[in-house]
Amino acid sequence: MSDSAQSAVKSADRVLDLFELLARSGREMSHSEIADVLKIPKSSLSSLLKNLIGRGYVEVSPSGRGYRIGDALLALSQSAGHVRDLAELSKEILTVLTRETGESSAVNQLKGDTTEVVATVLGPARLVTHMRLGDLAPLYATSGGKAILAHMPDSFREEYFGRVKFEPATPATVTSAKALRAELDACRTTGFAYAHEEWTPGIIGVGTAVLDRARVCVGALTVAIPASRFDDAMQLKAELALRRASDALTRQLSPGRPSVKSRRV
Repeated sequence: MSDSAQSAVKSADRVLDLFELLARSGREMSHSEIADVLKIPKSSLSSLLKNLIGRGYVEVSPSGRGYRIGDALLALSQSAGHVRDLAELSKEILTVLTRETGESSAVNQLKGDTTEVVATVLGPARLVTHMRLGDLAPLYATSGGKAILAHMPDSFREEYFGRVKFEPATPATVTSAKALRAELDACRTTGFAYAHEEWTPGIIGVGTAVLDRARVCVGALTVAIPASRFDDAMQLKAELALRRASDALTRQLSPGRPSVKSRRV
């Protein structure tokens, strides 16, 4: 292993060691305490803490004399748990969403550069869309994928645009970064994303992001509507039902618990 590779591994180990130490301690720890326990030179620890504080993963305690786990790391931990919980928590909410819209509904989660169906309820009509568990689709081609992408951090979106290759699934699939960016901007403004026959011919998807109490996107709720039944009234019905479902799911993700930002006093 090269010297630079060894240095990178050592730095990564130090970050993880620091997180584990602060988590175990359950209290603020001084610069000297951390350096002594982890056997890190104080100058190296100062640089490490500066970077982690800048990213919000570690913070200076209110007393100003020590350090503790920061909100960014707490939010990351909460979001990881919420991603695992989302499918189970959404079952009843999807049932209500399908009953209110009369259409198939689903929960989608991010999987690489695709969106995955992790829970779904089939609509009651004879003409419906079957969204199967485990189905994958490009983020740019579905309403759920667009809703997720619109609410990811700016850095994630820019990296995504740097590597995405648009491959049309239908003649209506968006095929340019400029057009997709405009749709994502609109989604952040209105709260809703759309896929007009972009992944499945004859099907219009309406989606909205699911945010946890820390306002981190953990997935998306979607409704799949045959184009023959989609009109202004249907669009409004779907949007209202999706908004209620998203709010309900956010409450389910953290029942009775304050957000990360509100826990600090």
